[in-house]
Amino acid sequence: MKSFQSGRYVQQAHYKSFQPNPINRAWVLDDMALLQLLGQADRELGRLDMYSEYIPNIDLFIRMHVLKEATQSSKIEGTQTNMEEALLEKEDVAPERRDDWEEVQNYVAAMNQAVERLQTLPFSARLIRETHKTLMQGVRGKHKQPGEFRHSQNWIGGASINDAVFVPPSHETVGELIADIEKFVHNEQHYFPELLKAALVHYQFETIHPFLDGNGRVGRLLITLYLVNRGILKQPVLYLSDFFERNRQLYYDNLMRTREKNDLLQWFKFFLVGVIETAKSSTATFDNILKLQKQVEAQLQTLGSRTANAQKVMYYLYQHPMIDASMAGEVAGISPASAYKLIADLERFGILKEITGAKRGKIYTFEAYLKLFN
Repeated sequence: MKSFQSGRYVQQAHYKSFQPNPINRAWVLDDMALLQLLGQADRELGRLDMYSEYIPNIDLFIRMHVLKEATQSSKIEGTQTNMEEALLEKEDVAPERRDDWEEVQNYVAAMNQAVERLQTLPFSARLIRETHKTLMQGVRGKHKQPGEFRHSQNWIGGASINDAVFVPPSHETVGELIADIEKFVHNEQHYFPELLKAALVHYQFETIHPFLDGNGRVGRLLITLYLVNRGILKQPVLYLSDFFERNRQLYYDNLMRTREKNDLLQWFKFFLVGVIETAKSSTATFDNILKLQKQVEAQLQTLGSRTANAQKVMYYLYQHPMIDASMAGEVAGISPASAYKLIADLERFGILKEITGAKRGKIYTFEAYLKLFN
């Protein structure tokens, strides 16, 4: 690890680009503090994975985890949509905020599609390109070659390449650098801990910056995909974007420090702290979901003949904790009048809260559940 060399600056026409060294090679771990952190991260991730395995209907709750990841990862890039807004239908979002809303929806679609594709497609350049294509479909950046590695130079920060904070490698080397990541991921000859592999893949991907737009979001999404692909997680329940967002400057600083000072150790430690904190938080969230479920179910049992319909509505709310009377009627298969009565019951229990203040077109949130993710 001490001998790590991140790469070198290469003179181009009137600027220098950074050419990273390949990562598909043998690695030696020789820092005890890192190994201690790694052990702690492995334990917390194991607890989270075990916890998620025994939660009934976990697919209901994964959607909310993905939505939180989508809003936080997009927020790092400047998108302002919050979770409540992301749950609205497009026509209910203010026109000036619809671009942000669409980017978050695309992130959710890209994550779901990629997790599904992992069943038939390995972690690969093809998977990365497909994910990027979905992410960029019909949003800002849609003209910047969605699903294609860049054919021109890009840069990070600054008004032009001449005052850029960082200039990634020439587009001519992107293909071979991504191929190197692919080989590293599937290299069974040289052992390297999976969590550190995920950290190194993320760092290298962000350094290559292989697309003209959307690199940050794809790079963060790849962390979860990698852990699922390698069987470290049975379900996609760990998302680091919230940690990166709360420590945004440290996140960028540690990536740059690795490039400029060859300090990969500090990046690994930062990444593992993120895994530990996020795994603990996610485990606590699942625990609180189970407690909330138990409390809500006890309340529903007092509704007598309406209990079954209320349970149908709650099943919907665990996936999409925002609803109106029309949707409640559709979900439960009941008349509009019965739907209004049911919503009134759920309001009385404190399960639903009306958020529009309007006389018509009222929208209700499952507030206690939403708070667990906020």
